[in-house]
This record gives sequence, C-alpha cells and structure tokens, in this order.
Amino acid sequence: MIENDIKKERVLVVCGTRPEAIKLIPLIKELEASPDFDVHLCVTGQHREMLDQVLSFFDVTPEYDLDLMSKNQDISDIFALALTGITPIIKELSPQWLIVQGDTSTAFAAAFAGYYNNVRVAHVEAGLRTGNIRSPWPEEGNRKLVAAITSLHFAPTEESKANLLKEGIDESRIVVTGNTVIDALFLARETIDSNENIQSELEQKFDYLDTQKKLILATNHRRESFGDGIANICKALRDLATSEDVEILFPVHPNPNVRKCVYDQLKSVPNVHLVDPLDYSSFIYAMARSYFVISDSGGVQEEAPALGKPVLVTRSTTERPDGVTLGCAKLVGANSERILEQAKLLLTDKDEHTRMSESGSLYGDGVASRRICRALLNGKESTNA
Repeated sequence: MIENDIKKERVLVVCGTRPEAIKLIPLIKELEASPDFDVHLCVTGQHREMLDQVLSFFDVTPEYDLDLMSKNQDISDIFALALTGITPIIKELSPQWLIVQGDTSTAFAAAFAGYYNNVRVAHVEAGLRTGNIRSPWPEEGNRKLVAAITSLHFAPTEESKANLLKEGIDESRIVVTGNTVIDALFLARETIDSNENIQSELEQKFDYLDTQKKLILATNHRRESFGDGIANICKALRDLATSEDVEILFPVHPNPNVRKCVYDQLKSVPNVHLVDPLDYSSFIYAMARSYFVISDSGGVQEEAPALGKPVLVTRSTTERPDGVTLGCAKLVGANSERILEQAKLLLTDKDEHTRMSESGSLYGDGVASRRICRALLNGKESTNA
C-alpha cells in the first residue's frame, strides 16, 4: 500500500473508451495542476487504438493499463475483467476518490470496485436519462446503477440534476458543472489553432474533400441500431449522396456489426467517403468543416452545437433531451425517410439551418473541470454513500 500524503487528496481516475478519455483528460490536467491532489490514471483498454489516439494527442500517459480487450469479447467479460483488474490497484493506492465518467462497462465496473472497497465514487456526467432501461442498452442501466453507489454526482445540466433528484439523490451530493467534453473541445481547438504543423497536417489529410460542397459528417455505432437500424441509416445516406452539391464523410466504427453493413451499402457510392475512425483532432477538424452532423453519439450531441453545427440524432430516445428542446438537435431515429426529410430540410432551407446552428449550447463553458476540482475539495469530509 502506498503511504498517503496527508496534504493531498489521492484520486484514482479510470477510463476505458475514447469518449471517456476525451471527457476526463481536461479534469486530469486540472487535478494535476492543483497542489491539493495526487492523481493516478488507470485505463482498461475497452477501446484500444481509439483510446490511445486521444491519450497521445493530449500527451497523457496512464500509470496503469489493464489492456483487457480481446476479439469478440462480450460486455460481461469486459465488466468482470475490469472489476478484478481495478480492485488490486485500489488496494495498492487507497485513494480518497475514485472518478468515473459516463455509462460504459468500464465506468460501471470501476464504480463497483470502488464501492466494494469502501472508496468514495465521483461520477462525471451524472444524471443523464432516457427513461427507458433498454434504450440505449446497456448504457441506461449502467448509469442508473452507478448513481446508486456514487458519493458525488457531477451533473452537466440542471435537467440532469432534476433526474437525480427524482431518483432520491440528496441535493447536497449533486453539483451542476457543465460537461467536460466542452473543456476538451476548447483545449483541442486551442492546441490545433496554435500549431501550424497540426493545421497543415489536417488540411492535407482531408484534401480529398470538395470545399464547394456541403459536408455531412456521419457517425453511428450504438448497439440498438445494429441490423435494420444501420441499414436504414445507410439507405438515407445513399439517397442524400445523389445530390451533386453534397458529400458525406463517414468514419466507420470498427465493430463488425457496423462495419460490414456500412461497407456493403456505401463502399461504391459517389460522394461518400468511408474512412477508419478518426483521431480526436481530425474528428474535431471534420466536425468544424461540416454543414451538419448525422450521429447517434452522445458526445457529438454536445460538441457539435458548441461549434454551431446542427445534429440529426439517429436514435429514438436521447439522454440529452435539453439539446432537442433548445433546438440544436433533432431526433430522427434509424428511420431512412425521417433522416432524409430532415437532412434535405437543412440542405435546402437556409433559415432552418441558421435556426439550429444559432440555437446555442447548454452543455458547458469550458470550465467544468475547475468546478469538479472545487467540489471534490469541498466534499472531501463527506462520508455519506
């Protein structure tokens, strides 16, 4: 066991996927810059290459790497391996806080490992709900279960806080912070804008894009869309690509349930560029260049509005309904006719595009990590579960 520095709060941060890393790295940097924290990072490797890209871009090296992912691994395997892998790290460090983010199998397993070892859990991006335990699956269940054992809930919005209050969470243990994904976005844009070499590399990387055409950025990866859902989304994209003034950039998720369908349907379609998953800086660059985004990603629903980009959400439910209410996002489901209808509206109706683009973003102001650090210090004497 490592001896604690009595002047510092020892914190173990755990992440496993690219979205988790993106949203936790600004917090890690903020914690490391503070004299009040002793910070340790563990990655599970739930996403391997995509996770490593983000860590490299932000120059972050994990102290512990479980590297647990293997081919055709089931989510129950990920949970079991993460739980048993994180436990000895907790015993070694004896942290005062264990920080998890979001709703992944890594977050679920790490939170339970902390709870089983009597370590307080802090949950970043707490309180997101669709109200349907099966959509998205298993994420909705994961985040509800994590909430049950969390000591300090960092809700990105007032609506997220309201969800937690409805579930009986004491208000004193909820802090509305904004979402750290906006912290990461601002940090990435600053890195890109201040480095001419990075800018040049990005321009060269995407030199095949036609600046005279409206770029649609598409991403889809969620389990509930596997099968007919992905097929319907691809059908809509294929129809959209027939417009001469449109081109589509589709970074294809490596999951074979996504990849095979997308390549079968779109590989030879003119105006469609199928590429491997983009590293974080490339994705931000592509999103900034896009006219609008078609995606099932939660992070994109937050990032795109911050860049003034409308989002068509290819899901039937979203745990970020505030964006839909505000007007920067629309739920279109995995319905080819609905996707096509709303995409064509954005392409042809300038007023509608402007309305969605200028609706604003309520997910953060770039200092969520600072608020979380302050709350961790203020809550360090709390022993409530």
